[in-house]
Amino acid sequence: MSGEPLPSVSVVIPARDDAVALVECLARLQRQTVPPLEVVVVDNASTDDTAAVAAAAGARVVREPRVGIPAAAATGYDSARGDVIARLDADSRPDERWVERIAVAMRADPGLDAVTGSGQFFDLPVVLRAPVSGAYLGAYYVLAHLALGHTALWGSSMAMRRESWLAVCSDVCRDDPEVHDDLDLAFALGPRRRIRYDPRLRVGVSARSLRGHDQRVRRFDRAWRTLRLNWRVAPPWDRWRTRLGQQTR
Repeated sequence: MSGEPLPSVSVVIPARDDAVALVECLARLQRQTVPPLEVVVVDNASTDDTAAVAAAAGARVVREPRVGIPAAAATGYDSARGDVIARLDADSRPDERWVERIAVAMRADPGLDAVTGSGQFFDLPVVLRAPVSGAYLGAYYVLAHLALGHTALWGSSMAMRRESWLAVCSDVCRDDPEVHDDLDLAFALGPRRRIRYDPRLRVGVSARSLRGHDQRVRRFDRAWRTLRLNWRVAPPWDRWRTRLGQQTR
């Protein structure tokens, strides 16, 4: 298996008015030990220099006028050309082996549909970074696992096979900006596909999404909206029954 070539990796970054954060993210992608096949920045109706920053760094810019991460992320995945579609946010800060680890993991396990990673908030006080990041992401992964019947995806550091995306691309929500796109995608992939958590896919990420009461309430509301939307299709007990049935075969 190790003698086989690594799969090609497209990195998709949905971005809206994120020119400043995007500079650092793209600079880090240029220093990867295994270069991505392409970097696709989805300009989500930005009013700043997001598109210009992306183009200057050699990224392919794709436009998505519908405002919202679900629409922007899905458009990026649709346009990706690699065997594997990786995803970062504009404020993600991957280390130099991030793409390599994704490619190696996918080569090593042909039955793996997706991998997802971890992160640390780089803009919190040093003493708070590890405990706050661990509590936030730990709670997300545990609670989402219970709701899904399998491992969740975290949009700031994740990847999936292109063929897995093509199998579910018509099932994800694209038009509701108040849906968590990564959680919705995990629902669409479902308990019959394999998603693995890999702590080595750790990135720095801004804590801006947690600052302010209104922002926290909005994220909580988005989570419940995503759960309600998907539980109408398959409630958690059905998903767990499917998952456990898969494991006993």
